[in-house]
Amino acid sequence: MKLVVRVIEARNIPAMDQNGYSDPYVRLQLGRQRFKTKVVRKSLSPSWEEEFSFKVEDLKDELVISVLDEDKYFNDDFVGFLKIPVSRVFDADNKSLPTAWHSLQPKNKKSKNKDCGEILLTISFSHNTSSADFNINSDPLDQLKTTESPKRSFSGPSNAPSPVRVEDTTSSREEKSCAQKTLAGRIAQMFNKNSDTASDRGVDFLELPETTKSELFDDKCVDQSSSASFEEAMKTMEPRDLGSEVPSNLPGGVLVDQMYVIAPQDLNTLLFSPDSNFPRTWAEEQGNTELQIGPWRFENGCESLKRDVTYIKAANKLIKATKGFEEQTYLKADGKVFAILASVSTPEVMYGGSFKTELLFCITPGPELSSGEQSSHLVISWRMNFLQSTMMKGMIENGARSALRETYEQFATFLSQTITPVDSNDMGLNKEQILASLQPEPQSDWKLAVHYFANFTVVSSFFMGIYVLIHIWLATSTTIQGLEFVGLDLPDSIGEFIVCGVLVLQGSDHGVKAQGDGWLLTVALIKGDNLAAVDSSGFCDPYVVFTCNGKSRTSSIKFQQCDPMWNEIFEYDAMDEPPSMLDVEVYDFDGPFNEATSLGHAEINFVKSDISDLADVWIPLQGKLAQACQSKLHLRIFLNNTKGSNVVKEYLTKMEKEVGKKINLRSPQTNSAFQKLFGLPPEEFLINDFTCHLKRKMLLQGRLFLSARIIGFHANLFGHKTNFFFLWEDIEDIQVLPPSLSSMGSPVIVMTLRQGRGMDARHGAKTQDEEGRLKFHFHSFVSYNVAHRTIMALWKARSLSPEQKVQIVEESEAKSLQSEEGGTFLGLEDVTMSEVYSSVLPVPMSFFMELFGGGELERAVMEKAGCVSYSCSSWESEKLDVYERQIYYRFDKCISRYRGEVTSTQQKSPLPNGNGWLVEEVMTLHGVPLGDYFNLHLRYQVEDSPSRPKGCLAQVYLGVAWLKSTRHQKRITKNIVSNLEDRLRVKLSVIEKEFAAR
Repeated sequence: MKLVVRVIEARNIPAMDQNGYSDPYVRLQLGRQRFKTKVVRKSLSPSWEEEFSFKVEDLKDELVISVLDEDKYFNDDFVGFLKIPVSRVFDADNKSLPTAWHSLQPKNKKSKNKDCGEILLTISFSHNTSSADFNINSDPLDQLKTTESPKRSFSGPSNAPSPVRVEDTTSSREEKSCAQKTLAGRIAQMFNKNSDTASDRGVDFLELPETTKSELFDDKCVDQSSSASFEEAMKTMEPRDLGSEVPSNLPGGVLVDQMYVIAPQDLNTLLFSPDSNFPRTWAEEQGNTELQIGPWRFENGCESLKRDVTYIKAANKLIKATKGFEEQTYLKADGKVFAILASVSTPEVMYGGSFKTELLFCITPGPELSSGEQSSHLVISWRMNFLQSTMMKGMIENGARSALRETYEQFATFLSQTITPVDSNDMGLNKEQILASLQPEPQSDWKLAVHYFANFTVVSSFFMGIYVLIHIWLATSTTIQGLEFVGLDLPDSIGEFIVCGVLVLQGSDHGVKAQGDGWLLTVALIKGDNLAAVDSSGFCDPYVVFTCNGKSRTSSIKFQQCDPMWNEIFEYDAMDEPPSMLDVEVYDFDGPFNEATSLGHAEINFVKSDISDLADVWIPLQGKLAQACQSKLHLRIFLNNTKGSNVVKEYLTKMEKEVGKKINLRSPQTNSAFQKLFGLPPEEFLINDFTCHLKRKMLLQGRLFLSARIIGFHANLFGHKTNFFFLWEDIEDIQVLPPSLSSMGSPVIVMTLRQGRGMDARHGAKTQDEEGRLKFHFHSFVSYNVAHRTIMALWKARSLSPEQKVQIVEESEAKSLQSEEGGTFLGLEDVTMSEVYSSVLPVPMSFFMELFGGGELERAVMEKAGCVSYSCSSWESEKLDVYERQIYYRFDKCISRYRGEVTSTQQKSPLPNGNGWLVEEVMTLHGVPLGDYFNLHLRYQVEDSPSRPKGCLAQVYLGVAWLKSTRHQKRITKNIVSNLEDRLRVKLSVIEKEFAAR
C-alpha cells in the first residue's frame, strides 16, 4: 500500500532573506523515507506541482511536511511544518484527504502566534501496486538504473500511474503472484503485529528504505571520487559552479587579505590538493601531530565535494594538546574562483561540543601584473557557529578571535615564504587602465559616423547653421534684418556666430584634471542603485557631493531616476599628505535655494581601507531613507603618490620647522612593522614614537606612535595587548594639565575627540563626557617638550575643519573675483524683468539708500538676511552719474543647504526726474546645482513718496537670464522668486527697526 502526496503550492510564506523574499522548498518524511521538492527562487507564494509516493509500513507513522528556505552556502532556514497521521488518511472517505490548505506551525513552541504561511496538499492511498514491484531475481542496482525518480511534476490533475512504478512486461505470472503474496503479507503486518507473514517471505528490494537507496548512489560517487584525481574533481565542478555567486566574508572578520604572484588554480592546488606538501609543512610548523588528510569525495548525489582532516593540535599555555576534526567543503570552484568552507570542531576542550569554528577561504583572480604574470587574491574570514547556547559564549568568541588572528598572521608569513606576495608597485592594472573601462567600446568608423551624424541634433544644427549664414548674407543695418523676426535675434556677423558656437559647446565638465605633484585623489562615480524616491512622481533628482580635505566636487543632476548612471570622474589637486576621509553625500535636487533632502551618506576611511580594494567597490549608504531602500553607490577610487619618497621627505622637512627638531626618515622595515601593528595601508609612514603612560583606571605604560594621519597607542603587559588609534581630524581640542601626584610629577596631555568620533578606541579613553566625547590622558613622556611640540604640529596641520578650509579658499577666490570683474557693466535691456515687490516704507529715501552705502546698516541687514562673510568694494565712477561696485558673500545654511557663494556687480545711477535712485545688480551663484545655467538680474527703484513726506516708494524687479537650456526653468524660477521675496521682507523689516531705533 502506498501513500501518494501531492504538493501543489504555498502562500503567505514569511520572508527569510534580506531581499524580502525566500527560496522555499518542501521536505517530506515518512519513517525513514525522505523526499524534497524543487527550490522556487525569490517567492513568497511558490508553486511546486509535484507528487511523491511513500511505502506505508505502519499506520501509526506520521507524515512530516516541512517548508524550508534554501541558503546556498550555510544551513537552510526553517519556515514551518505540519504532521499528518497516516491513520487519519486511512480512516477518511475513499482513504484520501481532499485538496485543502494546511497551516504551517513554527518549530519553536514559544512563538505559536507566528504566521508561517499555508500549504496546499492532496493526500491519498493508492492500491495499484502491481507494477511497482521489482524482479527479485535481478540485481537491485541494475534495476535502480532503469527506475525513474520517485517524484514527478505535472501541470494539472492526473490519475495516470506515477512514473515511479516500472512496467515489466517480461515478468512471469509466478513473479506477479509472488509480488501479490508479498503485498498481502505487508497488509497483514500493518493490521496484525504478531503475524509472521512478512518475515517468511523472500527479500523484496522495494522494502529497502530510501536512505539505503541513496547510500547506493553515494557509495557509487565515493568510489568514483576516490579513483578520480583532484584535477578531475575540479573539472567536474567547473561547469556546475560557472556563474554562481561568490560567498561573502563571514561575519567574524577577515584574518588574511593578501595577493600573491600565482594563478588562482595553482594557489588552490597548493592549499587543498592531496598531493600538496604545504598542509603537512604548515602542520609541522604549528607543532601539530598525527595529521590525517582524507580523500576528496562527492556527496549528495555528486553535488558537493568534501574531505575530512584530523590532527592533534599542539599544547599551549592555556589548553593541553587536543584533537581537532575539520570538514572542508567546496562551495564554489569554477576554474577561476574557489571558495572552501572549513568547519573545525574540538570536542575535547571545555565546552567544545557547543560550538564549531568556521573558516572561509576565498581565492579570486587578482589584477594582471606589469610583468605579465597572473595574481591571486586570498581572503580568509571566520565565524563561530554555536550549536547550543552557553553562558561562556562571549569568552569563547574572544579567545577564538585572539588565537585565530595570531595563527593566521603566522600562516600569511609562512605562505609568503613559499609564494611571493604582490607588491603594489608591480600592479600593471593602473588607474588609467581601469578608468578607460568607463569609455565606450571601440566601434568601426562607419558605425561612429552613423551614431554621430544620423540623428536629429546634428541635422537640425546643420540646418540652423545654413539658416544663420543666409541671414548674415542678407542682413542690413535695420533693427530687424535678414531672416530675423520679432522674438528671434540672430548673429549679424561671422564674429558673433563664432562666439555663439563657443558658448553652445561649453558645458559642465566633471573631468577637470588635477594640478600639482603629491597625493592625487581620483574618484569615478559610476552609478547608483535603489536610491530613495522622495518626489510624488515616485522618482528622485539625485546628485552626489564628494568632500575631501575641505574641497568639494559635485556631480551632475540626474532628473527623475532612482537608479542613475553617471560615469563621471572627479580629481582633487595634489595634497602634501595623504587624505584620511572622503565624505559622500547624495541629495535630491529641489531648486537652488530650497533645503535639499539627503538621500544617504557614506564615509570612506582611507586609513582603515586598502586602496586596492577601493578600485571597484559598492558603497552602502547610511541614513533612514538609504537603509530603508538599501541604497548604494558604485565607485572607483584611486590614490596615487606622484612624488614617491620625496613627498615624505618634504612633509618631514615641513614638520621639522614646526617642531624645531630633526625628524629622521624611518626605514622601510620600521614602517612595515608600524603598518602591521595597527593594520594600516602601505602609504602610511611613521613620523615619531614616544614612551609614555596611558591614564585610565590604572596606569598603562606603552608607546605613542605619530604619523601624518593617525595617533596610535600600543602596550603589551604580560601578554595582554592594548592597541588603538584615531585620526588627527577626530581631535577637537588638546589641553595640557599641570603636573600632579597622580601623574607622577609630569604634565598630562588631554586629547578630547569630537562627538561620535574614535569609538573604536573607546577602551583606551579615561572618561566620556555628557556630550559623548572621549577624553584620552597621556603623561610621563621621556621627552615631554619634543612630544608636545610634535603632537601640536601634526594636529594643527590637519585640525582645520572642512568649513574653515572652505572659508579660506572662498575668501581668496572672492578677492580674485573682485579684482577681475572690473569691466563694463552688463546691461539689463535683454532680460525680461517682473515686479516682485512694491511698497511705501516709513523711512526717508536717504536712509534707505544706506542699504547700498557699505556701512554698518548694510552689513547688519545682509547678515540678518543670511549672508555670511559679506564684503563689498567702494563705489567707483564708471561714467557721468553712474557708479559701480563689487559684492561677495556666502549663503547661510538656513538660506541654502549648499552654502553657495555669490559674486555680484551693482550699478547705481539717479532717476531721470532726480527724485530717486536706480540700483541695478547682476548676481552669479557659485557652488549651487545648476548655478552656472543662469544669472539673476535685480533692479531697485527708490524715490520719494508723494503721499508720505518722510517715506519712500521702493520697487524691486527680478529677471532670470538663462545661459543654458533646461526643462526645469519654471521650477527653478519659482523657487528663486519665493526665496527672494522672503529675503526682501527680512531686509526691509530690519531697515524699519533700525530707523525707529535712531
